[in-house]
Amino acid sequence: MKLPFLQAVRERVLVLDGAMGTMLQERGLKPGQSPEELNLVAPEIVAGVHAAYIDAGADIIVTNSFGGSRSKLEHYGLADRVAEVNARSVEIARQVAGEKAYVAGSIGPTGRFVEPVGDMTFDEAADIFREQAAALIGAGADLITLETFLDIKEIRAAIVAIREISADIPVMAMLTFEEKGRSVLGSPPEAAAITLEAVGASIVGSNCGLGVDGIYDILAKMRGVTRLPLICQANAGLPVLKEGRTIFPASPEDMTAYHDRLLELGVRVIGGCCGTTPAHIKAIKDALHGRQKEFVPPAESGTTWLSSRGSWAAVGGGAPVALIGERINPTGKKLYSQELREGKVSYIRREALEQTALGATLLDVNVGTPGIDEGAAMERAVFCVTGAVQTPIVLDSSSPEALERGLKAADGKVLINSVNGEEKSLAAVLPLAKKYGAALVCLTLDEGGIPADADGRARVAAKIAERAEAAGVKRSDLVVDCLTLTVSAEPKGAVETLGAIRKVKEELRLNTVLGVSNISFGLPCRPLISSSFFSMAMYAGLDSAIVNPKEEAMLAAWRSAMVLLNRDPNAGAYIAAYRGATVGSLASSAAPAAPAASFVPPEGIRGKLAVAVVQGELEGIVGLVEEALAEGLTPMQLSSEALLPGLEEVGRRFASCEYFLPQVMLSADTMKAAFARLKEELKGGAVESAGRILMATVEGDIHDIGKNIVVTLLENHGFEVIDLGKNVPAQRILEEALAHKVDAVGLSALMTTTMAQMERVVALLKEEGVRTFTMVGGAVVTQAYADEIGADLYAKDAMEAVAKVKKLLAK
Repeated sequence: MKLPFLQAVRERVLVLDGAMGTMLQERGLKPGQSPEELNLVAPEIVAGVHAAYIDAGADIIVTNSFGGSRSKLEHYGLADRVAEVNARSVEIARQVAGEKAYVAGSIGPTGRFVEPVGDMTFDEAADIFREQAAALIGAGADLITLETFLDIKEIRAAIVAIREISADIPVMAMLTFEEKGRSVLGSPPEAAAITLEAVGASIVGSNCGLGVDGIYDILAKMRGVTRLPLICQANAGLPVLKEGRTIFPASPEDMTAYHDRLLELGVRVIGGCCGTTPAHIKAIKDALHGRQKEFVPPAESGTTWLSSRGSWAAVGGGAPVALIGERINPTGKKLYSQELREGKVSYIRREALEQTALGATLLDVNVGTPGIDEGAAMERAVFCVTGAVQTPIVLDSSSPEALERGLKAADGKVLINSVNGEEKSLAAVLPLAKKYGAALVCLTLDEGGIPADADGRARVAAKIAERAEAAGVKRSDLVVDCLTLTVSAEPKGAVETLGAIRKVKEELRLNTVLGVSNISFGLPCRPLISSSFFSMAMYAGLDSAIVNPKEEAMLAAWRSAMVLLNRDPNAGAYIAAYRGATVGSLASSAAPAAPAASFVPPEGIRGKLAVAVVQGELEGIVGLVEEALAEGLTPMQLSSEALLPGLEEVGRRFASCEYFLPQVMLSADTMKAAFARLKEELKGGAVESAGRILMATVEGDIHDIGKNIVVTLLENHGFEVIDLGKNVPAQRILEEALAHKVDAVGLSALMTTTMAQMERVVALLKEEGVRTFTMVGGAVVTQAYADEIGADLYAKDAMEAVAKVKKLLAK
């Protein structure tokens, strides 16, 4: 009798099976055929693969359902058979596994990005995953494994959907990372682990993309922010072409080289991805002999971890006091309130950029203005902030509906501001925090109002903590606000607030937050009172504060306190901020200057346009184009002297890992809007083409996300692109290349099973005497592979593709 899966994971390291696609291809899967269709038409082939891995020692076998969502199956005319395909995959695996192995229901990505990066809503993604997960769970899968996800937002939607079906089924959640240590859309391992654990993953880790050495580095970073067991599912090295076949060079023994280090990290599931065979799995199993020991999670630090798509932050646990930028709040701000009523986001983007540059750890987002649809406004605001900066966010609203819209729009683990001790508030907010994996600001007030003394506020905090834990929200995800009362009206208020902070920290062991500025209302020289109170609160145990990062007195108090409380090692941050400054210069400074950017834009309207492209100011770009045209600039001048310099800067920031694909795509959309207006000016004409490129995903491959990004960026750099889509036969690529007299052909492939089609296309073009350059790219493609098949160039990402094409065609 098998132990419950998670109990088994605690007791010993389990071995997952290896590659499915290549095994099926060797056993009869036809080019262009759906692997999942074999569950229906040739179940014996799928069963044979499962049996081979069980014979090799696999403790977990993964169902043949990776592409079993309706978004994938519709490409093969099977969209109406999702339940049948997935249920049958579990039945086949179960018949082979018996009591010898666990059956993991496999779910892969949809092939689309979630908005605002893509066109799929969070709800649409969740619905797709809910349908597939229901079939897998209903058929009796022991666990769900989420594999090869590129988008943290998409896998977050998948886990939310699974948890709606079952609160208990184990979920292994894996992102795929590139050699730079981030996912395609810019998520670092730490942010991924924080987000995945928050929404209910049981085990987190990485698969595909890298060999075992690269995945070890990814998991080591994850371990710093999560106590969950980890999973390693590495490729057998990076693919190469040999005698016309794609092979993965790592031997079975190579896959075991990191076993000791993986076990030390707390990796509890080890398996194989692309290129691994039963021989690799047997080696992994054999190498675990004598090394097994019970899983002991790392000690609880008490840190409240928060994340965005591209970054993460800590509240408490000995981290520096987190600064929550308060400026995205319409209270007392007529301009912002008016923009909210008009559905604009310029103020939000500007404040997000400025507060982040000034040191905000988190950004409070509040859209509470009378007469608007607060839910829609919150969604727009979150899309805007997460597109502009990497800073994690705080959703600030008293409306549960607006909070839920914001939670769906967010990329990572956010902090909800707020819940209090009233029954109505607890009932409305706690379920949202649990479902979407959010932390909570807990206000120490209830039906009786704000307790006058520290003991009363601590009692309210204890009540909220008890209720939160009962609802499934961890204590480490609670950040208590002991509430700041105006000292001019409540002379004892400051002392009681400081006492409450101490009690919450020392007796309840909870993290704390405070809105500081209210303390000085009604008094002259307010920054003196506010900054002094801030310093006292930090000494009392404050972990985070809602402040205006533009107030130098507050930042000075914070920087000084971090030195005095030993949270700024060697006073490094303090010295960096004040090196060369004098007391007099500080007194006359309203705020420190934002860090100087390396980008020096052109002067005048050209510079405004370039900056708009860099910052992705889609809302205002057309107005700037109009202004430039009114000044007498021609469309060609605007393109070459303003827009393209901005896009070149975007490319530089992408190459240096300052920007990631979401920012790149926002800038690309901004360029597209500007070009659309310029084309109107040319009265149907077109800006001079930089070249004509044909793009296609090769036959048998239905993945085109990466190819679509390359198409968008090529168009923004002035190229004319003929996009043939996905699953395109070699003969059609040849015919279209001849018909359009293209300068280059770009080929994309995501799967190892379709890489060989690239070689066929390149060879066919040469055989037919087509004088054109060829470019290849995709998740499994390498420079070595491009060289072996005779392609003219290889690009590892969209920005590199553009740069190399421009250089090639300029010769």
